[in-house]
Amino acid sequence: MEPTPKRVPFTRRFAVPGGRDGRRMLVVAVIDKVGTGLWGGAATLYFVYVAHLSVAQIGMLMGLSGVLGIAGPPLAGRLADRFPVTRLLVVAQLARGASLLGLLTTDDYALLVLFSALGSLPDRASSVLTKLFAARVAGPHRVRYQAIQRTAVNIGWAVGAAGAAAALTVGTTASYQALLLANVASYVVIGILTLRTAEPAAPGRVVAGAAVPAGGGAPRTPGSGPGPRAGGPTPWRDRRYLAFTGSEIWLFLDDSILQVGFPLWIVHATSAPVGLAPLVLVLNSVLVIALQVPLSRFGETRAAARRLLVPIGAAFLTGGVALAASAGGGPWFATAAVLLAAVAFTLAEILHSLSSWELSVALAPGEAQGAYLGVHGLAQSAQRSLGPVVVGAAVSAGPPAWLVLGTSLVLACLAQHRLVRPPVAPAETAKSADVPSTRVTRSSGAGRDTAASPPPPAQGG
Repeated sequence: MEPTPKRVPFTRRFAVPGGRDGRRMLVVAVIDKVGTGLWGGAATLYFVYVAHLSVAQIGMLMGLSGVLGIAGPPLAGRLADRFPVTRLLVVAQLARGASLLGLLTTDDYALLVLFSALGSLPDRASSVLTKLFAARVAGPHRVRYQAIQRTAVNIGWAVGAAGAAAALTVGTTASYQALLLANVASYVVIGILTLRTAEPAAPGRVVAGAAVPAGGGAPRTPGSGPGPRAGGPTPWRDRRYLAFTGSEIWLFLDDSILQVGFPLWIVHATSAPVGLAPLVLVLNSVLVIALQVPLSRFGETRAAARRLLVPIGAAFLTGGVALAASAGGGPWFATAAVLLAAVAFTLAEILHSLSSWELSVALAPGEAQGAYLGVHGLAQSAQRSLGPVVVGAAVSAGPPAWLVLGTSLVLACLAQHRLVRPPVAPAETAKSADVPSTRVTRSSGAGRDTAASPPPPAQGG
């Protein structure tokens, strides 16, 4: 039976697990998001006003980049089982900077697509490598570490976006180029900081009292040689993990709903003011910063993460109903309904990040953790391609579509809740199988079976 989550003392609420290296990688994540915020808020406008691309060309560019980026997570995960994760992170960070710098060298559309696609691959790879580093450096406190990291990067993103907004008031080619170069500089800085970070120990199956993994052979350190043996665990043959990852694609839809669905819905289907759209994103960031760490204590074990799937489903359904209702009524009613939906979807996002993080690591065998987390990273990559299409279709279909989408998310939560349930322990199976035979032995007058089954309760009278 899982213990009730204990309240974290205030003085330890924001203590960073993982020691010095955990704190250093947290700084890396914040600087990364500040740079991304600077460029992310200006990227589309750069392609419009500096590269002079049409809307259709920009859409094609981003679509093709996303397709190549899908290969990043499984590739990074596979490599991380064979080489030091910190060195792979440095390579990914510098590759992101180099591809971004390439955009300054040309206005040719084919080359812009090429550089964008080449940047998408290490960008998606670095997210999996960062997650893997956190899982290794924080150990059993990985959920708490992830919560602190998400809080910090949201602050970093907000700082970067504010800087981009200030620079874009100038609106010159030089201002766009400055934002791009600032992001490139952030990659150089985090590359240097990552090089100074020690490599965390890779997990492995170790027999109690033994110094070798359960599968035999010497304990492996990252970079010391090949990873899992041929024929060892692989996520591509693990049907449960693949099904778990597939359900994650749907549960990650909160990202597209908040980023794409809310602005389109507010403008096209409600009487709420247009200015509410950016306020929804501000509200989302504020709630993540305020609640991510305090709520992390409810997802620190596999059983606790599984239990979170029930309130996640309830939050998704509440958000869908509120969005559907926002299409009716006047501006005040629509605004209230939209804000309720934003709070519900943000709560679902926060809780799902905790559940997804813990389950993706807990379901992965230690000796192939990188490969498994790489496959899990496909869920977010696929959602980034599929999500905008699904959400756009929901906006076009009208209020009933949000009810259907909310219900489908509830069903996905329930399916995943059943999928990740722990297997029945062999001892429990043997115990239940011994009960009938014990009763037969006693009724036949023979001596009681002295196997592992407990003695029967005393009979009254």
